[in-house]
Amino acid sequence: MLKRAVITFCIVLLSAMSFGQVRQNRAPSRPTPRWPDGRVNLGTFPGEKGHWIRQGRAQLASNPESVISAGPGGLSTNPKMADVPFQPWARGMYEYRQENFERDAPHSRCKPSPGPRQVGTAYGFEIVEMPELQRTLVFDIGGPYSFRIIHTDGKPHPKDLEPTYTGHSIGKWEGETFVVDTVGFNEGSWIEAEGFPHTDKLHLIERFTRSDFNSLRYEVTVDDPGAYTKTWTGGFNLRWNLGAELFEYVCQENNRVEETNEGADGALRRSSLIVP
Repeated sequence: MLKRAVITFCIVLLSAMSFGQVRQNRAPSRPTPRWPDGRVNLGTFPGEKGHWIRQGRAQLASNPESVISAGPGGLSTNPKMADVPFQPWARGMYEYRQENFERDAPHSRCKPSPGPRQVGTAYGFEIVEMPELQRTLVFDIGGPYSFRIIHTDGKPHPKDLEPTYTGHSIGKWEGETFVVDTVGFNEGSWIEAEGFPHTDKLHLIERFTRSDFNSLRYEVTVDDPGAYTKTWTGGFNLRWNLGAELFEYVCQENNRVEETNEGADGALRRSSLIVP
């Protein structure tokens, strides 16, 4: 109990620090930035620096008892935890992870993260649009120094995809919203920090909407018939962190999680190629 209390206190403290950084670096209120062709710019504006960062901890479902201590950024439309349509085994896995998330989280073991977990990374993320290459890149900071490619060439997902941590993403614009469709996941990640499980049948639909210069609404629909009885949707708001830049965060360097966290049997946690 003492160990969990200490971990929870540290998480709350880090969340408060992260939220304070957002408030400190908030840009003046301005209209949504756009490219010369009128399309919304999801990234940095020419001549300025910055990236997106969460407001405290990012939850996809309302859960005041969550071990990750939610921040103020959750969407008002998010489901309550009791209403998340878990299959029985998935609910059991989620509840187990509530007690053991710090020990078992793939993110803490330097594994790349899928959509919501990547977007909810502690130190923020940057969106880089490359229209000449027909792709958009998402760089996260507080993780294994990884990035995700979103293909915008209009082609469908390839057949017989090799499952990966971040899946295969294709993106398109629907009005003012950038919509990302991702499939092809392996089972080595969590959907987000709280521990929602998934299978290799996971299909994510993410929606990025920049309503003004400072604000980005992130909403994701989770479709995984292997873990949930029906599709469900959650999300959170992010703020623009003016003047901030990506910095090197090499999770793999001097990572002591394996040495400091105990396994379920009380022994030191063993490393594996795929963390459940």
